[in-house]
Amino acid sequence: MSERNYDFRKRHWEYHKIDRRDPGRKPESGEILLTEDWKIGFAPSCGPIAEIAADDFQDYLRKSMGVSLPLTRTDGPRTLWIEVSPDVETGFAVDVTGVHVTVAASCDAMTFRGTIHLEDMMNLEEAPVLPLGRFVRKPLYNTRTVHSGTGLDAYPDQELLALLHAGYDCIDLFLIGIDRNRLGYCDFNDVITRAARYGIKTVFHNYIQTRIHPDEAGAQERFDAVYGEIFRRYPGVSSIGLCGECLEFPSRDPATTGKPYDESVVDGIPDTRPSPGWYPCEDYPAYIQCIERAVHKFKPDAEVSFSTYNWGYAPLELRKKFLERFPEKVCLSVCYEIFSQRKLEGLSTPVMDYTMSAEEPGYYFTTECEEAHKHGIKLTGNVNTAGIAWDFGCVPMVPAPEKVLHRDRRLREAAKKWDVRNHYCTHHYGWWNGVAADLGKWSGWEDFEPDYDLLLDKIARRDYGKAAAPHVRAAWRLWSEAMSFYTASNEDQYGPWRVGPAYPFIFHPNLSRTMSGKEIQFPTAPHAHFGWRIIKTFYTPYENDEQSPGFLRYPAEIRSLEKMLDLWNKGLEKARAAVELAEPRKKDEARRLEALGHFIRNFIVTTIGIKRWWRANMALQNASSSEEAEKYLDEIEAIARAEAENVRDTIPAVEFDSRLGWEPSMEYVCDRWHLEWKLRQLDSALRETAAYRRMLRL
Repeated sequence: MSERNYDFRKRHWEYHKIDRRDPGRKPESGEILLTEDWKIGFAPSCGPIAEIAADDFQDYLRKSMGVSLPLTRTDGPRTLWIEVSPDVETGFAVDVTGVHVTVAASCDAMTFRGTIHLEDMMNLEEAPVLPLGRFVRKPLYNTRTVHSGTGLDAYPDQELLALLHAGYDCIDLFLIGIDRNRLGYCDFNDVITRAARYGIKTVFHNYIQTRIHPDEAGAQERFDAVYGEIFRRYPGVSSIGLCGECLEFPSRDPATTGKPYDESVVDGIPDTRPSPGWYPCEDYPAYIQCIERAVHKFKPDAEVSFSTYNWGYAPLELRKKFLERFPEKVCLSVCYEIFSQRKLEGLSTPVMDYTMSAEEPGYYFTTECEEAHKHGIKLTGNVNTAGIAWDFGCVPMVPAPEKVLHRDRRLREAAKKWDVRNHYCTHHYGWWNGVAADLGKWSGWEDFEPDYDLLLDKIARRDYGKAAAPHVRAAWRLWSEAMSFYTASNEDQYGPWRVGPAYPFIFHPNLSRTMSGKEIQFPTAPHAHFGWRIIKTFYTPYENDEQSPGFLRYPAEIRSLEKMLDLWNKGLEKARAAVELAEPRKKDEARRLEALGHFIRNFIVTTIGIKRWWRANMALQNASSSEEAEKYLDEIEAIARAEAENVRDTIPAVEFDSRLGWEPSMEYVCDRWHLEWKLRQLDSALRETAAYRRMLRL
C-alpha cells in the first residue's frame, strides 16, 4: 500500500477515527455506559458553539464508538446535557450519575472543550464509558497556539476542528500585508471568522517592516497607519506577534550596524557588528512601544507580543537592561530550549535552534522569565510541545514522548512560578495528532494531573493494541533516550537534519571551467513559503563564537550520533515487533510508527555520513602526496556508495506515508522524487571524484 503526495491530509483531518471501540470493554463498577437509549442535548440559553459541540459529540459516538444518539432540546433522564453555568468559574465541570451526564461550562467555547474531553476519556478506554461522580477541569494555560499541520496558513474547517480536538485553541497566520501572506492572497477575515465559530482565537505572525526610527518626526503617525490599519481591517484577531529579525528597524545603537543584515556591507566589506534584528538595541523598547500604541489605539484589548528569540545568546546583564525598558503593555515571548549550553567531550555544542532533544529549559529561558516576572511582564513560552521541531525537518512528530512529557512538566512549573500562561506550541512546521498532542492535553489542567505512566500505556493500547503496546512503549523509551545524543548545530539543522537522506553530498574540490561555486539550489516547489532558502546544501561548519570550531566538534559529534543510531535501531526493532503483534484494525497505525522510525533512522545515517564526508574532503585537500590523496578519495567514494544505499532504503517509507518528507514552509523535500534526485546527485559527485583521481595521476 502506498500514498500519493498530500494523501496524509485525509488522515490528519480524521479527528473522529472510525471504529475505536473495543467490544470486550464492558462498564466496570463505578462506571456508566452510554447506550442507544440515551440522548444528547444542550440548553437553549447556550450560544452557537454548544450546538456545534452537541453535533460533534453525536458524530464522535456514531463513528468511533458505534452508538447513534438523537439530539434533543429538553433535559431529562438518560441525557448527556450541555449547558453554560454561572457556578463554573473557569473551564468546565462534568457530573455523571447512573441516568444523567451534565457538562457545565464557564462559557460557550468551553462547552466544546468539555465534550472533547469526554471523547478523550472514552478513546483511552475504547468504549463509551464514563466514571460516576463529579470532576472539574480548568485550563492551566490561556492559549495554546499552533500553525496549520496541512499547509502554510491552510485552515479549512477540517483543520480547525482537528486542531481543537488535539488540544489547541489558537491559530497563527503569517502577515506580510493586507490579505497577504508569503504565498500571496489570503482572506484573513474568513479564517478569523470561521475559527471564532469554534471558539478558536487567531494571532498574526508579523512580517511587516516599518523602517523608521521611533524618534523621527511623524514616526507614531506612520506606525498608526500601518498597525492601526491591521486592526481596523481585522477586528477579530486577538494578537500580533513580533520578533527582531522580522522588524530590522534603523537602530541608532552603536553596538549594531543600524541596517538590515543583508545590507550591512560597506564597499564589499561586511560590518561584523550584529544587525538590529539580532541584538537587544537600546532603542528597541521605544520602537516596540510605538507599535503597541498604534495597536491599542484601534483595539485596546489586543495583545502585542515580542519575542527575544534572536538575542537569547546575549549576556544576562544586557538582556536585563532591555527588559527594564520593555513596554508595559507588551507580552514577552521566550524560547524554551534555544541557546541551551551543552558540553560534548569537553567541547561547547550549544543548541542553535528548536529541538526536542533538550529536556530542561535553557538558561536564556529561565533567566528571561525570572527577570520579566520581576518586572510584571506578561509571558508567552515558545515551547514546541506539539512534538516537532527542527530535529528532523520533514516529519510529523518526533516519537520521543518521554522527552515531550519532561518538557510539559517543567512548563507546569513555569506557569506556577513565573505565570507563563500562553504557549506558542509549534512553529510553521505544524502539528500532528499523536502522542505529543495527548500529553499536551492531559498535562494542561490547572489542578489535575494523570498518572503519566498509565496514560502512556493507555495511549499505546488505544493506537496499537494490547499485545503491541509494550513494544511501542519500549520503542518510545529508546528513542527518547537516543535524542539525548542528538546534535543541534546550524549546519546540521539547515542541512541533513532538515531534508534527511535527500541532502546532497557535494564534492569539495572545485572542478569547473566556469569558476562557479559549489553550493547548489535544492529543488523545491516554486510556491513554497521558504523552500530552498532555508536549506544550505554545501555542508560546512557555521562557526559561532559560543561554539567550539567544527573541526574539533565533528569527531565527538560522530561518536555521539553513533550512540544515537544504536539506540534508535534498538527502538526500531521494538517498533517492528509491534507491527507483527498489532490488532488487524490497528496494523496500519503500527506500520506508520515503524515507517517514521525507519525514516528518522536514515536521517541519522545521512548526518553521520556528511560529517565524515566533510572531514575526508578537508583531508583530501590538505594531503601531502598523491598517494595519500587517493586514500581519501577511496574513503569519499565509499561514503557516497553507502549513502546511496541509505537513500534507496528510504524510498519505501516515504511511499507508505506521504507525510514523511513534507513540511509546510518547504513543501516536499524528501519524497521519492527528491530521493531519486539525490541518487543522480551522488552519481554526479562520483564522476567528479573519478576526474580528480585522473588529475592526481597526470
